[in-house]
Amino acid sequence: MSQSRVAPKRRLLTSALLLAFASPVLAQDAAGDQAGASEPQATDLDTIVVTGIRSSLQSSMNLKRDATGVVDGIVSEDIGKFPDTNLAESLQRISGVSIDRDNGEGSKVTVRGIGPDFNLVLLNGRQMPTVTGGRAFDFGNLASEAVSAVEVYKTSRADAPAGGLGATINIKTARPLDNPGTRASVGMKGVWDTSDDDLPKHLRGDTVTPELSGIFSTTSADGRFGVAVSASYQERESGSASASVPGGWRSFIDTPRADGEGSGSNLPLPGAPGSENVVNRPGPNDVYALPQNLQYTINRFQRQRTNGQVTLQWAPTDNLTTTLDYTYAQNKVQAQSNNMSVWQNYTPDATSWTDAPGSSPLTYHESYPWVTDFANGASDTANRFKSDSLGLNVEWAVRDNFDLALDYHHSKATSSPDSPYGNNNVLAAAGFFRTGNSMDFSGKFPILNIEFADGLTQPDPSKMMIAGSIFDANYQRAEVDQLQASGEFRFENYSKLNFGLATTDYKNHSYGSHVQLDTWGGATNAGDYPDEVWPLYNLGNFFKSFSGHNDPNFTDGIFMYDFATLHQLATQAWVNAGRGVAADYLPAWDTSFAGTQVPGSVEPTRTNYDSRVREKSKSLYLQWSNTFDWGLPVDIAAGVRWEKTEVEATAQQPAPAGIRWISENEFVVAYSGSEFRTLGGKYDYFLPNLDMAVELNDSMKLRASYGETIGRPQWGDMNPAARVADQARFDFGSGGAGDPALKPLESRNIDLSFEWYYSDASYLSVGYFHKKIDNFIATQTTTQSPYPDLHTPAGGAYWNAAISGGCAATNRVCIRDYIFANFDGQPGVDAASGTISGLDSDPVLQVKMSVPVNNRSDSLDGWEFNIQHMFGESGFGLAANYTMVDSGLTYDVASLDTQFAMTGLSDTANFVAFYDKGPWQVRAAYNWRDKFLAGLGTTPTYVEAYGQVDMNVSYQVTDNLTLSLEGINLTDSYFRSRGRNSHQLHNITQLGPRYMFGLRYKF
Repeated sequence: MSQSRVAPKRRLLTSALLLAFASPVLAQDAAGDQAGASEPQATDLDTIVVTGIRSSLQSSMNLKRDATGVVDGIVSEDIGKFPDTNLAESLQRISGVSIDRDNGEGSKVTVRGIGPDFNLVLLNGRQMPTVTGGRAFDFGNLASEAVSAVEVYKTSRADAPAGGLGATINIKTARPLDNPGTRASVGMKGVWDTSDDDLPKHLRGDTVTPELSGIFSTTSADGRFGVAVSASYQERESGSASASVPGGWRSFIDTPRADGEGSGSNLPLPGAPGSENVVNRPGPNDVYALPQNLQYTINRFQRQRTNGQVTLQWAPTDNLTTTLDYTYAQNKVQAQSNNMSVWQNYTPDATSWTDAPGSSPLTYHESYPWVTDFANGASDTANRFKSDSLGLNVEWAVRDNFDLALDYHHSKATSSPDSPYGNNNVLAAAGFFRTGNSMDFSGKFPILNIEFADGLTQPDPSKMMIAGSIFDANYQRAEVDQLQASGEFRFENYSKLNFGLATTDYKNHSYGSHVQLDTWGGATNAGDYPDEVWPLYNLGNFFKSFSGHNDPNFTDGIFMYDFATLHQLATQAWVNAGRGVAADYLPAWDTSFAGTQVPGSVEPTRTNYDSRVREKSKSLYLQWSNTFDWGLPVDIAAGVRWEKTEVEATAQQPAPAGIRWISENEFVVAYSGSEFRTLGGKYDYFLPNLDMAVELNDSMKLRASYGETIGRPQWGDMNPAARVADQARFDFGSGGAGDPALKPLESRNIDLSFEWYYSDASYLSVGYFHKKIDNFIATQTTTQSPYPDLHTPAGGAYWNAAISGGCAATNRVCIRDYIFANFDGQPGVDAASGTISGLDSDPVLQVKMSVPVNNRSDSLDGWEFNIQHMFGESGFGLAANYTMVDSGLTYDVASLDTQFAMTGLSDTANFVAFYDKGPWQVRAAYNWRDKFLAGLGTTPTYVEAYGQVDMNVSYQVTDNLTLSLEGINLTDSYFRSRGRNSHQLHNITQLGPRYMFGLRYKF
């Protein structure tokens, strides 16, 4: 493509392309550029319509070059052909963009260190509802075939809806009148996910699963009417194997804080009995942690994704265009898992330690004078995610220099169970033949060795039985009604004034039920289950990517039992024993109940929740822009947006009624009744923005931008219900509450960049950005007694009598046995059911309440480096970028204080090499993300550095037919997260490469 460049007319061609794809609101800037350049015409336009990798990169470069502010994007390579099947996988190739993966596939995006919940995603300029538990948009639910472009606005814009603290991402779909004529494309792919092959044979699915897609667009002969239809269907079967510490790491310090945080350690002090078995013991002022458990899990996943869109356009006159569109997406996900775990008492008798700060054991050993459980678990869940959006847009060119636009849409999204077992469950099994265990955390992969009773060398199926169980039915529904009106007035001196107003009504409703049997010591007895229902497998066979999977010290036996079979047997045994009814092993589908007012027996803990948050926002904006000749062409855009939001939140608040001690480490909170609690909040902000761009010459540009943005609080943070966790410890409980009066995060942003477009489709850029963020939201934990009538038997009269009778305070098995032997039948003691209940004379439960607060400020700085280079007409090219991000507020692993730190901050790098000439297209991409802080809590969660290589090869057989072969994660990279140091494992997951072979036919 070649064309004459006459400033400021040089943007005519690109602006026309932008206008063709433009969204109702965000298109105003590009439309104005086109109109402003309509009088002086470029003298020569030699346009060649091309498709492929090179044309996509060139279009993305033009988008960046001609935009107001800092904008990056990805443009489709051809009709129905986006660079990647997954939109998030494409976005990660943009500088400053990194992604979170779900089951090895891109799902959510972080931009310049700002996490997914604080980046606003639009579909054709419209705010979309989300049902991810937060505000993050899940790109895995949306197919890429109907997408024409994705734009990432890194600097603020007055005409964009508020909420994108890090960036505003606009997904644009094709419009038929933008591309007159009839065209169509059909694609078919076969997907081979090697992670499914790593599963046990009885869990494996189909070797190859299908992907089908099609898009059709046509216009009438006079160009007044157009129809576009797209549809896609995808199936995927995959698996994963993980080792984790899901119970978390409990932090201690030998000199606890005044509030007791860090107390309760059973690690022998120097010189005390047992200290000779402690190597490199943490010092008296060092924070250290002990694991609650260690678990190995084998997962299998199935997914069926269906997408569709219909777009109707009618232009009755040359100056009026109407668009009606409907978008539908459904993603059904099923998951089955089996796990093996060992739970610890925090009573180590032999340990070796990492160095401070943030010490944790390299090796850890516990032994018991009694037998305890060898725990297995199974789950079978299914979720259905569904969204649809209906929108109407009207664009009216009132006069040659005056345009108006009106856009309305109603969109909703839901997440719901898609299985009779609910969308979260576990059917736990236990055999009581473990007398101790050791855990080795010295390597990347943890090694567990179990000590069995009675001379056993492996788990005994004859002693296994179903223990506790959980069945949840969780729902989320979100709706958005949004009306946007905008206008543009262009003056004779090439300046223009954009203005608009909008109203948005966002409703978020989360509700569900929880049914839990706390029969962790065994629901009935082992004789209710024949040995053949407990097939024994070796875990080491499913972790072949990790060194240590075949370690002779690894006790890797696991009973990979069938969930449905054991569910039927457990239900039958439970009913036959007179313990309860069949409904105790199913979710409670009636979520309107309060407390225990649902079908079923009184033994399960039955709770429900209901949280409703409604945000009503109004906004106005003005933006003026002009081009000046101050020796050099200077583009200036200045604007302001006023945003006012009112929040009303209502939530059901369960009422704790007592505590039952039902096994060694299980103190269960019982509930009776509930009530609704309503709170509110409001805020308003003026958000200015200023963009300047200086054309140093025809190929070089300097930019400077200032803007203010907000990121709204998360839905869970605004849930006003005060709640206590169903299960407490012997020394404290945990709970929390939200606050709808939270203020949004507010960021003041500065951007500076230099861009050099030194050749056709080649450029180099360097950018600096700074964000000063106020109203940072973090969790603050304090120890309280929020329920003065909630008493725990720990530390009560029976407990103290057992200690006086000779039981050690740490030996809770001895304490329970003593109470049953000496106080059975007295108030609160029932030896037959294994329950000891708290009495009014017992201590009130201390609860560590966690609440979100606006506190502290933070700043982050970063640099972005980009290069895109085409090696002449050879067909070879490359695109590479590197982003550096640094924050002033980091996590101190040596402290137990409540901390406020930015999550998601990390350096990122991407390198793409390609060949695009003749019938061949080849692209290889390496994506890398450095270690980052992913979560805060009693211990921090860090995700370790991750990189993977993807590759795509396609061959154009004819003008219409193209064959392709793709490989994802060719490096077989794995995911690993950890706590205060690299040996404090949180999770390590093996995934595997994925291959796709397919064809695409254009009509």
